[in-house]
Amino acid sequence: MSNSNNQPDWHAIAEKFDLWLPQIKPVGDELIKRLNAQQGDHILDLASGTGEPALTLARTMGDSVKIVGVDSAQGMIDVAQAKVETEGLGNIKFQAMPAEKMSFDDNQFDKALCRFGVMLFENPQQGVNEIYRVLKPGGDFALAVWGEAETMPVMYWSYEVFKDKVPKESHPPLEKITSMGAPGAIDTIMANAGFSEIKVERHTFHYQFDTFDEYWDVVEASDIMKLQFDALKESDRAVVRNEVAGFAKEYIGESGLRVPHDFLLAYGKK
Repeated sequence: MSNSNNQPDWHAIAEKFDLWLPQIKPVGDELIKRLNAQQGDHILDLASGTGEPALTLARTMGDSVKIVGVDSAQGMIDVAQAKVETEGLGNIKFQAMPAEKMSFDDNQFDKALCRFGVMLFENPQQGVNEIYRVLKPGGDFALAVWGEAETMPVMYWSYEVFKDKVPKESHPPLEKITSMGAPGAIDTIMANAGFSEIKVERHTFHYQFDTFDEYWDVVEASDIMKLQFDALKESDRAVVRNEVAGFAKEYIGESGLRVPHDFLLAYGKK
């Protein structure tokens, strides 16, 4: 993961990123289901962050599979590898490596997956080309990317609230994060890389918090918006919170704050 294009400093926030894992777990679960790993598979997880969904797959499959997770942020890899060592998992390892320039041999992996990583690659096409290269002929690739901007409410709220309060170079990276959500975008990149039997499915999952305050605590504690907050006048912090709360109001019901988000699940074969 990179911190260009107004993205967070993924290396610096690695210790705090796990605050978001319960919210995006349904996406990893769908990816794992689609990947349909088999005994004996050698599996690559790209943009692993702090280890998911690779760790869930490792725990589920046990020693019947071998998994390698990569991420360009060393801080993320350190957190993920510490979990491997704490749990004594012998079927998985993590290493720092950009997707666009992997050191693996050609035709090395049976399957590959990537949750919310492709759109953050410095060069998405080059990254997907590399995935194609390291997969064995007939190998499977499954990925998840965010949908269009209007189907990613929490990022849309942040963009709308910050855009007139901080310099352009500190705007939330709404365009980058949702860049693969446009019709045909992810299909084209996969086809250009050489993948066949490409399918793209739209799924919806929900961010779920008991209250808006709980959601806002995670936003602040995770430092996911640190770049924006650092560029903000101190006097505007409460204004930002209140404006985001205004957006969130329509999603608060009997079960708390429940915000739908779309993602695209794309898969294909080498």
